[in-house]
Amino acid sequence: MSIFKRRPKVKAHADQDLLDLIYQTKGSWDHARETARAVYESQVDTELVDRTKLQEQKYLYLYELARKRRLHGQLNEGVIQH
Repeated sequence: MSIFKRRPKVKAHADQDLLDLIYQTKGSWDHARETARAVYESQVDTELVDRTKLQEQKYLYLYELARKRRLHGQLNEGVIQH
Protein backbone atom coordinates (compact mmCIF):
# COMPACT_ATOMS: atom_id res chain seq x y z
CA MET A 1 0.00 0.00 0.00
CA SER A 2 1.38 3.38 -0.98
CA ILE A 3 1.60 6.29 1.44
CA PHE A 4 -0.08 8.51 -1.14
CA LYS A 5 -3.31 6.54 -0.97
CA ARG A 6 -3.81 7.66 2.64
CA ARG A 7 -3.62 11.36 1.78
CA PRO A 8 -7.37 11.88 1.23
CA LYS A 9 -8.01 10.72 4.81
CA VAL A 10 -5.49 13.23 6.12
CA LYS A 11 -7.05 16.04 4.06
CA ALA A 12 -10.54 15.08 5.17
CA HIS A 13 -9.42 15.09 8.79
CA ALA A 14 -7.72 18.48 8.37
CA ASP A 15 -10.81 19.86 6.64
CA GLN A 16 -13.03 18.69 9.49
CA ASP A 17 -10.62 20.20 12.03
CA LEU A 18 -10.82 23.52 10.15
CA LEU A 19 -14.62 23.43 10.13
CA ASP A 20 -14.69 22.62 13.86
CA LEU A 21 -12.35 25.54 14.52
CA ILE A 22 -14.55 27.85 12.46
CA TYR A 23 -17.65 26.86 14.44
CA GLN A 24 -15.80 27.31 17.73
CA THR A 25 -14.44 30.71 16.68
CA LYS A 26 -17.87 31.81 15.48
CA GLY A 27 -19.28 30.90 18.88
CA SER A 28 -16.56 32.91 20.61
CA TRP A 29 -17.21 35.87 18.35
CA ASP A 30 -20.98 35.69 18.98
CA HIS A 31 -20.35 35.51 22.72
CA ALA A 32 -18.00 38.51 22.59
CA ARG A 33 -20.58 40.53 20.62
CA GLU A 34 -23.36 39.67 23.05
CA THR A 35 -21.15 40.60 26.00
CA ALA A 36 -20.28 43.91 24.37
CA ARG A 37 -23.97 44.62 23.74
CA ALA A 38 -24.85 43.75 27.33
CA VAL A 39 -22.40 46.26 28.77
CA TYR A 40 -22.83 48.88 26.05
CA GLU A 41 -25.12 51.02 28.17
CA SER A 42 -22.45 51.26 30.83
CA GLN A 43 -18.85 52.28 30.24
CA VAL A 44 -17.55 49.93 27.53
CA ASP A 45 -14.02 48.83 28.20
CA THR A 46 -11.75 49.21 25.17
CA GLU A 47 -10.28 45.79 25.94
CA LEU A 48 -13.73 44.25 25.50
CA VAL A 49 -14.16 46.01 22.16
CA ASP A 50 -10.70 44.86 21.06
CA ARG A 51 -11.44 41.27 22.03
CA THR A 52 -14.67 41.35 20.06
CA LYS A 53 -12.85 42.68 16.99
CA LEU A 54 -10.14 40.03 17.40
CA GLN A 55 -12.73 37.23 17.50
CA GLU A 56 -14.37 38.69 14.40
CA GLN A 57 -11.06 38.81 12.51
CA LYS A 58 -10.21 35.22 13.52
CA TYR A 59 -13.58 34.04 12.25
CA LEU A 60 -13.33 35.95 8.98
CA TYR A 61 -9.83 34.60 8.33
CA LEU A 62 -10.89 31.00 8.95
CA TYR A 63 -14.05 31.47 6.91
CA GLU A 64 -12.05 32.73 3.92
CA LEU A 65 -9.60 29.84 4.31
CA ALA A 66 -12.49 27.39 4.19
CA ARG A 67 -13.93 29.12 1.11
CA LYS A 68 -10.58 28.84 -0.68
CA ARG A 69 -10.50 25.13 0.17
CA ARG A 70 -14.14 24.85 -0.98
CA LEU A 71 -15.26 23.34 2.33
CA HIS A 72 -18.92 23.03 3.12
CA GLY A 73 -20.21 22.53 6.62
CA GLN A 74 -23.58 22.79 8.24
CA LEU A 75 -25.79 25.73 7.34
CA ASN A 76 -25.36 28.58 9.79
CA GLU A 77 -27.73 31.53 9.54
CA GLY A 78 -25.29 33.66 11.53
CA VAL A 79 -22.71 33.59 8.76
CA ILE A 80 -22.04 36.94 7.19
CA GLN A 81 -24.53 37.61 4.43
CA HIS A 82 -23.47 39.54 1.34
